[in-house]
Amino acid sequence: MPLRRLLAACAALLAVLAVVAGCSSDSDSGSSKTTLNVYAAASLKGTFTELAKAFEQAHSDVEIKLNFAGSSALVTQINQGADADVIATADERTMQKLGDKAVDPSIFATNTLVIATAAGNPKQITGFASLKDAGVTTVVCAPEVPCGAATETVEKDTGVELNPVSQETSVTAVLTKVTSGEADAGLVYVTDAKSAGDKVTTVDDPAFAKVVNKYPIATVKGTKHSEQAAQFKDMVTGQTGQEILSAAGFKPASS
Repeated sequence: MPLRRLLAACAALLAVLAVVAGCSSDSDSGSSKTTLNVYAAASLKGTFTELAKAFEQAHSDVEIKLNFAGSSALVTQINQGADADVIATADERTMQKLGDKAVDPSIFATNTLVIATAAGNPKQITGFASLKDAGVTTVVCAPEVPCGAATETVEKDTGVELNPVSQETSVTAVLTKVTSGEADAGLVYVTDAKSAGDKVTTVDDPAFAKVVNKYPIATVKGTKHSEQAAQFKDMVTGQTGQEILSAAGFKPASS
């Protein structure tokens, strides 16, 4: 092969290799993001989804993976070795079940119960005691879930013992039972009822104001991403987080 053609062929080969190397470099850089696993109570789904987007915009090297479920289920997963970096529960009692795995938990919001009924409140429910009326089907959270523990406290405070048709593992499951027509009413958080819009009608009761759920957030002991986990926690407890939570109906930690 003439020298000129050989040199040209080599140059072409080098160009191809350069493109391949460039593609490989782009791929590697695209996979270098840190994945932050955030576990959060089901009632935080809307707010934490929004917070995750805000955090990713401010930290282009971090991708947040969200896991929503009942608080007790999340704690069980972490105690069984789940790879979580941050945990936010719907009450302090459930967070305490993590022991020292929950690092420096801080209260970032509060919430209270409300009755969510089918749109228009066709059963004319007027308060907590109305949930025992004949012909009214009610769903609540299971006792081990924060919203279920709050319901039990209201029962004790009022002396009204409910007879629910089902006990759900998360507050969102209770709300779904109501919006799907499977139940006439359900005990949910104020924020969940607000998120449902005109799909439900809300009924308050003076007893609910006395039972306040305080939401703690903590980083998880042993996380490989302690810096990013702390930064996410700071966003939740800081101005950005508080504005998003307030817009959703949560009350501040001091309430």
